[in-house]
Amino acid sequence: MSITRDEIVNALGRLPLPDGGTLVSRDMVRALTVEAGVVRFVIEAPSAEAARAMAPLREAVEVALKRLEGVKEVSVVLTAPTAEAGQASKPAPSLKIGGHPKPQSGPMKPSGVDRILAVASGKGGVGKSTVSSNLAVALAKQGRKVGLLDADIYGPSQPKMMGVNRRPASPDGKTIEPLHAHGVTLMSIGFMMEENKAIVWRGPMLMGALQQLISQVAWGDLDVLIVDLPPGTGDVQLTLCQRTALSGALVVSTPQDVALLDAIKAIDMFNTLKTPVLGLVENMSTFICPHCGGESHPFGHGGVAAEAQKMGLPFLGSLPLDLDTRLAGDSGTPIAAGDGPVAEAFATLAKRLVDGGMA
Repeated sequence: MSITRDEIVNALGRLPLPDGGTLVSRDMVRALTVEAGVVRFVIEAPSAEAARAMAPLREAVEVALKRLEGVKEVSVVLTAPTAEAGQASKPAPSLKIGGHPKPQSGPMKPSGVDRILAVASGKGGVGKSTVSSNLAVALAKQGRKVGLLDADIYGPSQPKMMGVNRRPASPDGKTIEPLHAHGVTLMSIGFMMEENKAIVWRGPMLMGALQQLISQVAWGDLDVLIVDLPPGTGDVQLTLCQRTALSGALVVSTPQDVALLDAIKAIDMFNTLKTPVLGLVENMSTFICPHCGGESHPFGHGGVAAEAQKMGLPFLGSLPLDLDTRLAGDSGTPIAAGDGPVAEAFATLAKRLVDGGMA
C-alpha cells in the first residue's frame, strides 16, 4: 500500500524538535512530494547556524520515515536562507504595527473568511488561550479551515502554545503573510515584537493594531477565524465588536464564584454591544489525581452550567484541569493535536460548534 502526503505530514508532526514544537508546527517543511513511495522534502532552518545544529535531526527524520509502511526511499535536504555572494541580506519591507485606527465604512470581515468567533473571559487565568488554541486544532482535525488570531495584545501566548516563533513575511510592507501550525492559520502580535519586550500602548494603538491584524493579514479561505481575546471588557473587545463582522462569542470560565462574577460581566458587555453569546464553557472543572485516580474539584463544579441555565444560554461543555494539557501547551503542541480523554473533550466541543452551525 502506497503512503500518502498527509500520512508523511502526520508522521513529521509527531517528531519533536529539541527546542520545542515540530518541523510541521514551526513551518520548516518545504517542497514535500510523495510519489510511488519516494518521499522528498526540504527542511528550511531559520539560519545557517541553526541548520548546522540540525544535521543530526535530518538524519533521524530520514530514519524514522523509512520505517513507515509504504516508504521506499527518503531524501531530506537541510537548508537555510542565505545572502547573495558579497551582499548583505535584503531586509523585508518595514511593517509598523500599532498607531491610531483608520476610518472604516462598516464592520470589517477579511475576504474568504466565513465566520469570526471570539473566545472571551471576564478575568485572566481561566484558560481562555488554552481553550482557543485547542479548539482551533480540534476544529482543524474535523476538516474545518481554521484561523487563530491572538488578540491578547499585552500578553500574547499563542506563539508559545502553538510552537511557532518566526516573524511573518510582508512582501510589500502592507500585507502580512500568516504562519501555520497544526493545520491552523495563525497570527499574533507576539510574532511582530521582540521577545520579552513589554507593549506599552494606550487604547488607540491597541485598536489600530487589532484593525491591522484582521484586515492586513492574508487569511485566505477560512470556515472560521477564532479570536483569542484578552481578559476583561476593554478597548480590544470594544473594537472587535464594533468594527468587525463578529459572528458570536464563547465565554470561558472556571466554576469558581469569583470567575463567574467576571464572566457575567463579559456576557453583559456582549449583550450591550449586540454580539451573540453562542455559549459558555466550564474550564478546570474536574481534576483526576495521577497517583490515586481520585476525582476532585479545586475550583468547584457545575457553576458555569448552572449560570448558563439561569441566563438561558447554551452550555457547551466541561473541560478538565489536567497536567498534560499544561505540558502540551508549554511544548508548542496543543493536547487536542493528539489522542486521549482531554483531546476527546475538545473534539466534542468542536463537534458541538460544527453541528450547531457556529464553526
